[in-house]
Amino acid sequence: MTAETNRYADFEGLREQAVALRREGLSLRQIRDRLRIRNNDLLHRLVKGEPAPAWTKRPNAKDDLRDRARELRLQGMTYDQIQLELGCSKSSISLWVRDLPKPEPRYTDEERRARMNAGLARLRSAREEERQETKRLAREAIGALTDRELLMAGVVLYWAEGAKDKAYSRRECLQFINSDPNVITLYLRWLDLMGVTRDRLRLRVSIHESADVREAERFWADLAGVDASTFQKATLKRHNPRTVRKNTAQAYRGCLVIYVTGSAELYRRMEGAWYGIVEAAGARGRRNVRFDPVRHPLWCNWQH
Repeated sequence: MTAETNRYADFEGLREQAVALRREGLSLRQIRDRLRIRNNDLLHRLVKGEPAPAWTKRPNAKDDLRDRARELRLQGMTYDQIQLELGCSKSSISLWVRDLPKPEPRYTDEERRARMNAGLARLRSAREEERQETKRLAREAIGALTDRELLMAGVVLYWAEGAKDKAYSRRECLQFINSDPNVITLYLRWLDLMGVTRDRLRLRVSIHESADVREAERFWADLAGVDASTFQKATLKRHNPRTVRKNTAQAYRGCLVIYVTGSAELYRRMEGAWYGIVEAAGARGRRNVRFDPVRHPLWCNWQH
């Protein structure tokens, strides 16, 4: 056994020396050099339980923040409020103040619900204003329609909503049904452009049997600019007791069915125009007319 090993064997004697040096304010490195100890594990065991001198501790850059966070917590602030005040993370705040008592709630449950509902109402209102503004800008960007634009809009509208001729069922006539007054208005305007007069129209209402049929007929007659007495007999939809209907509001007026007499030729022109639009949209060399970005910046943005 070497002399150095012999020296390490006297653990208690070494510990007394190490503790004494530690209490004098020496660092671990100084104690190691003074006692000529090369084993770090042994060195830590010798001074175990003795606090390090203050001068050896590294300054903590967040000490001030921690102290301030504890002050604010004692004042009754929440983590969110402390974070807003100090700009540090909630995880740090939690570590610093978790031993402190939680502040008393600032609001009752009813008050919290009221504040939450008020905040949600403001959020919904702001979103609704944003939606309406987007719609307004888009509506104003359209401007006036040329006859050609109205022609194509009517053709597309009819092909989407109107009755169509089939190879297995020849139906070369215009018959249109819809419940949206704006859609009906556009379709009637398109018929005007096509030279269809009101006396060629056969109108009837398709509506649920529990609704006010006469009121619905008066509404659609006013919209179409005709007398309600000219309407054909309404088509009534029977009520299924197992079906929960949602279209029972006062504004429910069913659908308006519009049939145009002597419209075989007009139907063929409509169908031909539809396929012309389809071909033009798919043509590689089609003319690409862009909106003026100065006049219509909204549409220019949509193109990208």
